[in-house]
Amino acid sequence: MNALPEKSVDVIFADPPYNMQLKDTLARPDNSKVDGVHDAWDKFASFNAYDEFTYKWLTAAKRVLKDTGTIWVIGSYHNIFRVGTALQNLEYWVLNDVIWRKTNPMPNFRGTRFTNAHETLIWAAKSADKGGYTFNYNAMKAMNEDTQMRSDWTLPICSGHERLKSGDKKAHATQKPESLLYRVLMSSTKPGDVVLDPFFGTGTTGAVAKKLGRNYIGIEREGAYIKVARERIAAVEELDNEALGYTESKRSAPRVPFGTIVERGMIQPGTTLYDSRRNHAARVRTDGTLIAGEGKGSIHQVGASVQGAPACNGWTFWHIETKGQLVPIDVFRQQVRAEMH
Repeated sequence: MNALPEKSVDVIFADPPYNMQLKDTLARPDNSKVDGVHDAWDKFASFNAYDEFTYKWLTAAKRVLKDTGTIWVIGSYHNIFRVGTALQNLEYWVLNDVIWRKTNPMPNFRGTRFTNAHETLIWAAKSADKGGYTFNYNAMKAMNEDTQMRSDWTLPICSGHERLKSGDKKAHATQKPESLLYRVLMSSTKPGDVVLDPFFGTGTTGAVAKKLGRNYIGIEREGAYIKVARERIAAVEELDNEALGYTESKRSAPRVPFGTIVERGMIQPGTTLYDSRRNHAARVRTDGTLIAGEGKGSIHQVGASVQGAPACNGWTFWHIETKGQLVPIDVFRQQVRAEMH
């Protein structure tokens, strides 16, 4: 990461070692062995050693992250609290903690604890005063049957045909499901953004990024994982521009002043506008302002004034009469926006 340009990355997704501190081999009730995490990359001499490692990579991550960028870090109870402390000590600004609730978690074979059925993701901005980050609220709502997406996500663990194999063994002990990365990238990136995964593993982030039209940078030190990741990503088919479309936030759409509608002749000066029930009327002036009785100002100001309201969205409040029907003036704004695209 230290070799990358400063402020060059839009989003970071990090799945660091969890430091699971496994000592004994886990066994099922039938005495078969559980294929747990015993890899060297997950072993640290102490909590202090793990903390030092965490501060180093999070510091490097902050340098390459754009001021409008965000970071996602996933972990379990073994490490996520230590990672969260490091994030806040480094003055990242936590936006959400998201619970990934696993529909098919591995059971607790010894029966000595609750089944570990979730992992935690922390989503954070670069700092408290760094706004402008991407959150595709409307896309998330559309994916959730037009209901606001919650911070608890119910998704299955990686299994079946999605689980990559090396011979008869798992290619990676902690491979994440593509559905998890799909939601992460759909929520916080746009097509063309650069996504960095500093613990790339077998390339789940890269595979989903390629599918969704995002650029990616993967950092991985284990040769066996790199080989699997390259083969996996090469097989991914990219979507065309039409398929890459998604429900955008109204705030992200290009701003169109009402004056533009007037100067282009889409609505003529002197035209009378009405609310949807014809209870209020106002006339359009040459500079795109309205006049209603003694009230003068923008479509929003006059809309609020005639209602005695503190605020008003003039685009949806005011209508123009066309062939005996009232049509909201917002249709003209949408027409101009379509031309801009």
